[in-house]
Amino acid sequence: MTPLSLRPPEVAARTVPGHWEGDLIKGAMNRSAVGTLVERTSRLVMLVDLPGCDAQSVLEGFTRRLKAVPESLRQTLTYDQGREMALHQTLAKNLQIDVFFCDPHSPWQRGSNENANGLIREFLPKGMDLSQVSRQQLTAIEHNLNHRPRKILDFQTPYEVFSQLKPTDIAGVALQV
Repeated sequence: MTPLSLRPPEVAARTVPGHWEGDLIKGAMNRSAVGTLVERTSRLVMLVDLPGCDAQSVLEGFTRRLKAVPESLRQTLTYDQGREMALHQTLAKNLQIDVFFCDPHSPWQRGSNENANGLIREFLPKGMDLSQVSRQQLTAIEHNLNHRPRKILDFQTPYEVFSQLKPTDIAGVALQV
């Protein structure tokens, strides 16, 4: 596991897009989960439907959702030290993304994700069986959150900010043609 202390400084500064934070929201009795991904610059939220809470489910779900993002906008992923990320090296290889891990018991080191999880819990309350939530419901929640103006974004929406990101915004990244 690569510790957070080795993450490039521009990630913390939010000056370069393409850096993500990830987590799971667990359902009733920790038997179901929804993956959450938040892009640090735009605060764009992506929800990942998962068949289980295990490492293979997270690998497949996060790979599927992040592959939809242009390669230039998936540079790093910051995660906690949960067992569900045991296949992080495979994820990193599949997506050509660097994965960093927070210190134990330090959720504030993924602050954008923790904030988003709080907003998501308005739609998916604790104790709910998340295996019953459809992809269409997750898409509707994403739409709601990503089209909500945010003060931190000068009252633009995460979708507007993310949509305006250009490959030239990513310093030092060689683009594939």
